[in-house]
Amino acid sequence: MAINLNKLQRLLNHQFSDPDLGELALTHRSANKHNNERLEFLGDSLLGYVVAEVLFEKFPDAKEGELSRMRALLVNRATLAAIAREIELKEFIHLGSGERKSGGDDRDSILADAIEAIIAAIYLDAGIEPCKKLIKNWLQHRIESESSTEQQKDAKTKLQEHMQARGMRLPEYTIVDIGGEAHQQIFFVECKVETINEPQCGTGTSKRHAEQEAASRMLTALEAAN
Repeated sequence: MAINLNKLQRLLNHQFSDPDLGELALTHRSANKHNNERLEFLGDSLLGYVVAEVLFEKFPDAKEGELSRMRALLVNRATLAAIAREIELKEFIHLGSGERKSGGDDRDSILADAIEAIIAAIYLDAGIEPCKKLIKNWLQHRIESESSTEQQKDAKTKLQEHMQARGMRLPEYTIVDIGGEAHQQIFFVECKVETINEPQCGTGTSKRHAEQEAASRMLTALEAAN
């Protein structure tokens, strides 16, 4: 199956000097032994680099941990698959008949891989600047949205996203003591994560407030460890 190259180029706002790169970027391994896996590998690194540069420039006061969390949310499989659906990329993807019959053209992993492969194809075809332009165009509104919501997230949410983005177990919170009078209790909570040996403690007039303080201290500990 030959792709509609003209339509694809309009979709990407890029004219390929080497049309074979565009074709290869959209060829899944189920369709041909010459497929987009190597391009996907390169595209993944390019995407991470460009997004890191954009976030570094846009958020000069953000700490490393905050930048890492935002990058992880912007380059994950779900985000890339959503971009592919927005631009209706599935009609261009070459799949084997079995993969297509099983719904592969709407599978997050295949869509995300195709996005990364396209990034690499454009980089190899025309260099880093068109590559950056494409990525920024795809992610701009998501970056704006992330910048407005990141500050609204509480410490527990940020810590959970940090762990999830790295494929780690979620934080564990344990009440280790309750002090004070019955009408004015003070909660003492420990937060544990698998990458930090020492738990971080928080106190508060409610379990929730104590957990938030413990999570905030754990985020600080994780940033220091990195």
